[in-house]
Amino acid sequence: MNTSASASASPAPSPVYDRIGVGYRRVRQADPRLAALIREGLGGARTVVNVGAGTGSYEPVDAEVVAVDPSQVMLDQHPGERKVRAGAEELPFGDGEFDAAMAVMTVHHWSGLRQGLAELRRVARRQVVFTWDPVHEPELWVVGEYFPEIRAMERERFTPVSDVAEAMGAHTVVPFPIPHDFTDGLQTAYWRRPEMFLDPVVRAASSTFAQLPDSVVEPAVARLRADLESGEWHRRHAELLTRESVDYGYRLLIAGE
Repeated sequence: MNTSASASASPAPSPVYDRIGVGYRRVRQADPRLAALIREGLGGARTVVNVGAGTGSYEPVDAEVVAVDPSQVMLDQHPGERKVRAGAEELPFGDGEFDAAMAVMTVHHWSGLRQGLAELRRVARRQVVFTWDPVHEPELWVVGEYFPEIRAMERERFTPVSDVAEAMGAHTVVPFPIPHDFTDGLQTAYWRRPEMFLDPVVRAASSTFAQLPDSVVEPAVARLRADLESGEWHRRHAELLTRESVDYGYRLLIAGE
């Protein structure tokens, strides 16, 4: 493998994470349960390309990994030595160069989903994608009750899992219910910890929240704060508070050898 540290493919896109990625690593801490699922999905791969790598969460520690991301802000927070600035749609690697390609919560940001998935198939014998299904039920309460604007944003960005699976030729689809103490601060992580949504640092680590205007965010957060202080939120979600995990539609998709 001839990938050099901090290499850059041309042209490199300028994604939303160049604006919102600062401090992302502090909130988005890899959860060991999801890490174990992804590592199992990689099937013992020794060489891995992590497409849409961000800060490097969920990369296997026992493999040689090349991190690819279009955002220099994100790559600057990545601890690895082999980093390439590029988009998924045009990977600067040879055919079959890697044992496996992984893409974790990133395919919804790609400008060309099928082109990006074809590139994963081209450069690696095995492909592992972790994504979210926008048509799955139940819906996270924070969307339905406080931020309905997120629903339209997410359904525009995310492709249904069935379509992603078909496009990548997935032979395995594994559900991942979100534990109540999930450590990776994606939007759904706080389904049983509503007070976390009051923290602007936490919201900033979610690409959806970070793109909402203050005119939407501030009144919704004020309503949530009032419902928490009055006990209304806890009365409304008493049953939810008894659960250890909830399936909100996150899936690990595996294709190839």
